Amino acid sequence: MGLLKQSSLALSINAAILSTTVGMALPTLAEEAQAGKLEVIEVTARKRVENVQEVPVAVSALQGDNLDAYSSAAMDIRFMNARVPSLSVESSFGRTFPRFYMRGLGNSDFDLNASQPVSLVVDNVVQENPILKGFPVFDVERIEVLRGPQGTLFGRNTPAGLVKFDSVKPSQDFEGFASLSYGSKNTTDFRTAMGGGLTDNLSARISYLRQDRDDYIDNEAPDIFGEDFQRKNVLGGYTDQALRVQFLYEGDDFNALFNYHARDLDGKPVTFYANAFKPGTNDLVDGFKRDVVTHDSADRATQQVETQGASLTLDFDLGDYTFTSITGWESADIYSRADVDGGYGAPFAPIQGPGVITISSETADAIPDHDQITQEFRLTSNFSGDFNYQAGVFYFSEDLTIESFSYEALFGAGGPQTGYVVQKQDTTAWAVFGSFDYNISDLTQVTLGLRYSDDDKDYSSQRFQAPLNGCCGQPNEAYGEVNPSDSHVSWDLSVTHKLNEDVNVYARVADSFRAPSIQGRSLFAWDDGISVADSETILSFETGVKSDVMDGAGRINANVFYFTMNDQQLTSVGGDSNTARLLNADETVGYGFEVDSEFMVTDNLAVTANVSYNNTELNDANISVPVCALCTVTDSVNDGRAIIDGNSLPHAPEWIGVLTARYTMEVGDGEMYLYTDWSYRSEINFFLYESEEFTGKSLLEGGVSAGYMWDEGDNSYEVSVFGRNITDEQQAIGAVDFSNNTAIINEEAFWGAEFKVSFY
Repeated sequence: MGLLKQSSLALSINAAILSTTVGMALPTLAEEAQAGKLEVIEVTARKRVENVQEVPVAVSALQGDNLDAYSSAAMDIRFMNARVPSLSVESSFGRTFPRFYMRGLGNSDFDLNASQPVSLVVDNVVQENPILKGFPVFDVERIEVLRGPQGTLFGRNTPAGLVKFDSVKPSQDFEGFASLSYGSKNTTDFRTAMGGGLTDNLSARISYLRQDRDDYIDNEAPDIFGEDFQRKNVLGGYTDQALRVQFLYEGDDFNALFNYHARDLDGKPVTFYANAFKPGTNDLVDGFKRDVVTHDSADRATQQVETQGASLTLDFDLGDYTFTSITGWESADIYSRADVDGGYGAPFAPIQGPGVITISSETADAIPDHDQITQEFRLTSNFSGDFNYQAGVFYFSEDLTIESFSYEALFGAGGPQTGYVVQKQDTTAWAVFGSFDYNISDLTQVTLGLRYSDDDKDYSSQRFQAPLNGCCGQPNEAYGEVNPSDSHVSWDLSVTHKLNEDVNVYARVADSFRAPSIQGRSLFAWDDGISVADSETILSFETGVKSDVMDGAGRINANVFYFTMNDQQLTSVGGDSNTARLLNADETVGYGFEVDSEFMVTDNLAVTANVSYNNTELNDANISVPVCALCTVTDSVNDGRAIIDGNSLPHAPEWIGVLTARYTMEVGDGEMYLYTDWSYRSEINFFLYESEEFTGKSLLEGGVSAGYMWDEGDNSYEVSVFGRNITDEQQAIGAVDFSNNTAIINEEAFWGAEFKVSFY
């Protein structure tokens, strides 16, 4: 799917790909592939252009055919879930607010100021707010996934790792493409990009995406008290548009790249299904249907998202040094309203069916005002000797306003607003950093990284309207302010040794942290609803081998790791008391291994096979959390709270496995290809406590595509058919636990066709 021709014979989801610095052209992959060998791969995992086989970091990438296949079917960024070793992605908001988990470390907090231990960097600018992280993936050259702490070069909130997106950059060569796919649920996906030289020094590229799906989920809640809220096709649809405009100036000793990007989403939130689990099991109830809900407020469900941002990257070539300035601005605006309980009947109807509930929850969250400013200055040495370094300073500022609303449990056209809370959070952070490389010999290199970070937050919350007839505090009650701050010295030390021309081994130890977090659940709280989690710190040990095999036709990279995280920030979500609180666990221990492999089996057959194992365990004898209203808890319970000491982390599968294969053959004047990919993840816990219902089953999803590509004149053409989740696996991938056993379900099978034209 899309851009297939550019990398049809050299595929990988596991090794990072050729990196693009400003003005640097990508070499063609066909030259190596024609000889039955894999391309030489370079990365910018350490903000330098380096051979991935010589970098002492566990790096994987999504690129080329694999990236295009995964992101087909108009998928949002959650397509990355279990497509890379040790990486999981989920959301309770739908196409926005993705939550990333790496090596088991993540954050299930659903507040709009939630921080995560996995950072997202797009075109060299950090995307801190969770709404920014959901920007659509289109016209992207590569996605690099850096596992393990990345706190020296990339910042304060990277103790678990980093996901790095790099868009296709402008070039002097005129090129572009347009693709259109159509598939299940009347889904369309249109993508186009065009670029080229405007003058001898200035080039530009414009990229555009539009994804549409009709509402297809029916509301079949029965009439109650004369109110009719049965509707056809009320949920599940969206129109998602995104734009990126770039200008690149290339001089003799100065380059400048300007990037403007924007998104406009008009759709529906994630769909919640009430009482979807059979009591005492994690099976879905008999007769469960993805396209049917029983909501008492489906008509009012909506999700409106607007984001925009701009960045300016300046590179000055000073001979022995390169000076880089990266200035970024991001802004987000969202309003999302949903029937969170997923059912109907409250507060009058007894529990008598799979969709009936006793406590109704129709809520909305909004960001009416948001601005993020970042600035990085970096000096990089270009010495020809054994010693090189980079050093710099970083500044981050974010002003954020959040509104939360609740609505009365009335049916039909009812649902008047009953609660209103405003939160304000201002964050200021700065850092100085350095990374120093020294070649001990021709075979051995050592790297030391250091970063001092300082983080300050100013937070306030006020409830202007109290829900549920004032049961939770009083209107116009100010809940005061909190002002957490912290500083930390992150560091890493690594050694790389070349055993021979084809095999490198490395060892790395790294320390990093995540700054304090704040949660203001003041809407339904009996007290002020504010909780603060102190900084978490991690110490990680990793060693691995990176090898080229089969005379350059194969690549196998493997590593093992062990980490200890102190004061891990966790979110106690929901429970029958309907509370959500931040807390710190004394210690979390994790260990495992990851294997990335890629082979050109023949000149026509490319295969990748990747696997990861992660074991995580909470060690805190005094930690406990509220439990569900109706589920079957398997932990020890004391006074309605589960003892979670010894539990694994939520959304942390022990096993992830990925297999892809692509076969090409010449047919007539063109090339035909057959492609398949399969992804497996083992079972997961949805929450910190363990229960029968909220243990997510293991999930196996497969995709296929077949297409034909040919050249005609100055253009290349491609037609294809494809399928995602072709076995139509149907199971819960998330849940809500406060009033009933509500489920979030994975995407069903999708079938579609695509036409693409590329011009040069």
